[in-house]
Amino acid sequence: MTALLVAAVALAALAAWAIAAYNRLVRLRNQVATAWSDIDVQLQRRHDLVPQLVAAVQGYASHEGAVLEAVTALRTRALALRDPAELGQVEAELEQALGRLLLLREAYPDLKASQNFAALQQDLVDVEEQLQYARRFYNGAVRDLNDGVQRVPDVLVARTFGFGEAAFFQAGADSREAPAVDLSR
Repeated sequence: MTALLVAAVALAALAAWAIAAYNRLVRLRNQVATAWSDIDVQLQRRHDLVPQLVAAVQGYASHEGAVLEAVTALRTRALALRDPAELGQVEAELEQALGRLLLLREAYPDLKASQNFAALQQDLVDVEEQLQYARRFYNGAVRDLNDGVQRVPDVLVARTFGFGEAAFFQAGADSREAPAVDLSR
């Protein structure tokens, strides 16, 4: 009878651990999904600003077609992607192209003086800051999920129920170069 009781307690403990591990992995997976949603919102805000910035620059610097076309093409590519790794590469390129677009203001005094352009530029700065916060939260959630699905013994539950690793989102802000500082504002 004692052996049967020990086996029942051990089986109950194993079941409790499996349920707890499963629930922890579900919470981590949902946290990653929620964090990705935050990034998606910020990327959409950035993508919505691009046509407005292009239109503002076109009014003052219409012969800068290559820069304007590059920004527009990268925005279109970014809108079509969902994979964090691929999207991160395209978003890094878009970030660089937007930087080139914003640098045009130095060559065009009328553009630099435009209140509309200044407001759009500030909106873009705000979006970039929010995107950086969302990216950090998402990458932290991905780290936690990936740790959870790789850690022994939780890996047994993860494999049994199909939990997988998530991809980190790395964009231009991950660069190790020092950011350019504009002291003219």
